[in-house]
Amino acid sequence: MTESGPTDQQRVAIVTGGARGIGAATAQRLAEDGFAVAVVDLDESSTAATVQAIEAAGGRALGVGADVGDADQVQAAVERVATELGPPLVLVNNAGVTRDNLLFKMTDADWDMVMHVHLRGSFLMTRAVQQHMVKAGWGRVVNLSSTSALGNRGQANYATAKAGLQGFTKTLALELGKFGVTANAIAPGFIQTEMTKATAERIGRNWEEYVAERAAAIPVQRGGVPADIAHTVSFLVSEGAGFISGQVVYVAGGPRG
Repeated sequence: MTESGPTDQQRVAIVTGGARGIGAATAQRLAEDGFAVAVVDLDESSTAATVQAIEAAGGRALGVGADVGDADQVQAAVERVATELGPPLVLVNNAGVTRDNLLFKMTDADWDMVMHVHLRGSFLMTRAVQQHMVKAGWGRVVNLSSTSALGNRGQANYATAKAGLQGFTKTLALELGKFGVTANAIAPGFIQTEMTKATAERIGRNWEEYVAERAAAIPVQRGGVPADIAHTVSFLVSEGAGFISGQVVYVAGGPRG
């Protein structure tokens, strides 16, 4: 028995935090896979490079500005995507921020901002998009967690949010499975992005030396790149992954979790 789903139109995917890094790589990969892609980020102008790259390769894309932690902005963004591209049936909750600090130095604002983007943002986006998936009888949700969910010094807020996303993912799988919707999480390890480069700068480390040091501790002996995560997303949202749901896939160059 095969899955059913819309076959008369191009499927639409939304990638949050799609302006750069893992989000940009994922948006471009999904476009290569045949999806029309809505690239969502806080500032719509920041999505231009990703949108242009997709369109230059012959794909369809739409840049949308929205604070994923704001319910009204999320609703407006999803409605715009549905109107201009079509009903979104794939959602990649990738938007994220860091506000690292040791617990005794962490401010209320540091904590709240990380929860606002990662947890509230993923909740609001998924709640807004799931109605389109349920109506179609087919959908894919992929949430970006992290190996930090296992605990990481100086990241009480980020680790908590990323662990929370794993529980959120498993609950989505239970609630939405009967509607043909799967939900999975990807937990990246060390990925070379602007965010991790900023971390190295914050702690006063040379970037090349920092990458080499991190790579030496990884079984496959290299740091990850955004394409590693994009490839995993591509698989999880594919037709063939329809019997995989509620899972956390650690993409970290070795065993974690």
